[in-house]
Amino acid sequence: MALRHKDVLGLKDMTVEEIDEILNTAELMKHILRQNNKRTPHLQGKSIVTLFYENSTRTRLSFELASKYMGASAANVSAASSSVQKGETLIDTGKSIEAMGADVIIMRHPMAGAAHLLARNLKASVINGGDGMNEHPTQGLLDIYTIRERLGSVAGKKVAIIGDIMHSRVARSNIWGLQKLGAQVVLAGPETLIPMEIEKTGAKVYNQIEDAIEGADVVMGLRIQNERQKDGLIPSIREYVELFGIDEKRMELASPNVVIMHPGPINRGVEMSSKVADSPSSAINEQVTNGVAVRMALLYLLTRRRSTSHDMY
Repeated sequence: MALRHKDVLGLKDMTVEEIDEILNTAELMKHILRQNNKRTPHLQGKSIVTLFYENSTRTRLSFELASKYMGASAANVSAASSSVQKGETLIDTGKSIEAMGADVIIMRHPMAGAAHLLARNLKASVINGGDGMNEHPTQGLLDIYTIRERLGSVAGKKVAIIGDIMHSRVARSNIWGLQKLGAQVVLAGPETLIPMEIEKTGAKVYNQIEDAIEGADVVMGLRIQNERQKDGLIPSIREYVELFGIDEKRMELASPNVVIMHPGPINRGVEMSSKVADSPSSAINEQVTNGVAVRMALLYLLTRRRSTSHDMY
């Protein structure tokens, strides 16, 4: 099967079948990554553009490498140095990039819904590289792929997500995607960093980190930014570590085969201790590798769809 839509905007509206198709394709792509010669002709003749209105290292580089490994032409547009600074609108920027022959545009933007707006106005495929506090679908997909690879299945697993849930698009994509595949998602963090009504998504909220970690098959830490302290959302980083830091003692409550994850970059000694991050249970480096495989899969599936569909728009 192919993806239903020309765009990848979020996991909330993605079907289980589509997620499985992406993950299965990513498995094939990971075999390519393990080879000495990573060049394949899958995207020969295609053009991929990353359009980032926020700073990023992992996501942007991951997409660029995924493009180049499969033979596509890859280019990056930084909003800080583009016509955006001269007042050009998002749609005009997108249409200009499309007019130059781009087949896929990956966009990161500080406003929720920006990727959806761009997708509605272009024939080119749009991948959401993170939009405000809404979603980060490719991170969610690579996290799900990593869990499936480590544990064999996502269904029936307890996944604890710890930290700043309110500002995390990663958390939202994981909540939607993991639950679709049958996982139990639990959340823990300071009350000021837990969104109101988040439990309407089906995720369970705990006030104590120990309750969330107990029996968990996966423990995922989320980045805590210093701005949260400046905004008065947490009393101090020290107090956050004391109440919600993922350390060796707390990890003893988890499943013996627990998988430790973090979307990166990690604040060592804040979200989790170095001993936890570097332990045999940690899949943090695997997440980075799997991110390239998942993004290769998405680019392949979207460009194949563009090449074969006669009713795309």
